[in-house]
Amino acid sequence: MSWTVDEQLALDATQAVAAIQSGRLNATDYVATLLARAAALSSLNALTVIDLDGALAAARRIDALPAAEKARLPLAGLPIVVKDNINTVGLQTSAGTPALAGFVPTTTAPSVQRLIDAGAVVLGKANMHELAFGITSTNLATHAGPVRNPYDPMRIPGGSSGGTAAAIAARIAPAGLGTDTGGSTRIPAALSGIAGFRPSVGNGAAERRYHDPDAVVPISHTRDTVGPMARTVADIALLDGVITGAGALPSVTLNGLRIGLPASLWEGLERQVEDVARAALAQLEAAGVEFVPVAMPDLEQLSSMVGGPLAIHEPRADVLAWLTTNHAPVASVAEIAARIASPDVRAIYDGVLADALGAHYDAALNVWRPRLQQYVAGTFADLQLDALLFPTTRLAATLIDEVYGSGTVSIDGAAPIDTMDAFLRNTDPASTAGIPGLSLAAGMTASGLPVGLELDGPLGSDRRLLAIGIAFEQILGVLPAPLL
Repeated sequence: MSWTVDEQLALDATQAVAAIQSGRLNATDYVATLLARAAALSSLNALTVIDLDGALAAARRIDALPAAEKARLPLAGLPIVVKDNINTVGLQTSAGTPALAGFVPTTTAPSVQRLIDAGAVVLGKANMHELAFGITSTNLATHAGPVRNPYDPMRIPGGSSGGTAAAIAARIAPAGLGTDTGGSTRIPAALSGIAGFRPSVGNGAAERRYHDPDAVVPISHTRDTVGPMARTVADIALLDGVITGAGALPSVTLNGLRIGLPASLWEGLERQVEDVARAALAQLEAAGVEFVPVAMPDLEQLSSMVGGPLAIHEPRADVLAWLTTNHAPVASVAEIAARIASPDVRAIYDGVLADALGAHYDAALNVWRPRLQQYVAGTFADLQLDALLFPTTRLAATLIDEVYGSGTVSIDGAAPIDTMDAFLRNTDPASTAGIPGLSLAAGMTASGLPVGLELDGPLGSDRRLLAIGIAFEQILGVLPAPLL
């Protein structure tokens, strides 16, 4: 059959794969359409590299397969984008920072390779907050530039995986990969109107669901993980299943689900965000979900005792290990820091180089993190909760700060607070505890800005959490495409 451009752009990942597997859609035509879309929307700065020849060649290989073989590929011909801090053979991995501009690694991250082996086609690399150290994706490096939100190009898309989110929201790609240290898949998903997932990390080893050692430009080996992003939760589940080899999702019915509402994560919200989130709660409650008020008075304090020391102490050793293992053209973390372009990231790296929180690191890792993990696990068990639910971010997308990158924000006229702290407050506990977190679209503000809801689940409950997310999404719906 013949597909119009609009029909192709409207396809989500699951629909696109089904159409290509069945022979109804030509992968080469579909990839060409999305590459043209990327070129037409280059002003969004969603991508740092577009692999025109490589993507078309990969699509042609899919089209040349026998019908039966194509039908067996779980991601046959699916175009994806990959965040620019995740290793890809033949394509730049720069982490959005000048010192690594143009660097091409000799390995591909295992999570990416599993998607490629399943038939995915990499369109290019996605722009990001420099070195993943921020939540705006306002990258001030001359070779990257700030990523713009497709729903309002004057505003941030969230970060640090903002390029992946913007590309998916703008219909440049139906799905992609980001990374998440403190909220970097979930925050841009919320602000850009898509879904973003942070898989279980736990204490690493067997508790870590995605294994990409030395294949991602790091911040913190304790907290970092690759995570899938897409327009629907079902598409997230599709990619997650390929990366992990997990089977079918468990069956979930809304009637009887016990979902906790952590009081502190529902406080201090921007009014327009709270209005959308409360309306979504009403829809879900009408569908049979049981909401349980949860105090969790120690959650923020415990999380704060862990997050900073890990994120500021671990980069020195972790980044050096990545540079060495990947034979990068930079010999030291100090060389990276000396060429940082974004003032907000430069200020953070001053603390990294000075090991400003090093004295607190051992206690953060060995005392406070176990206490946090026990506290969260105990809450799920004691109250028999299937998940926790809260707004992914306290506020909707803010205007781009092209001077500092990430300065301060005011919530409904209150005293200004640090932008990164404001946006990280709700996502950081899952990151520091190592549990899975999923952001899905809750709706839009009266001014047309997306709002996200986050579901956090017990450690290792990833597939059940995704099944709950799909059930919620069937009630709340997905957002309309931005007008571009």
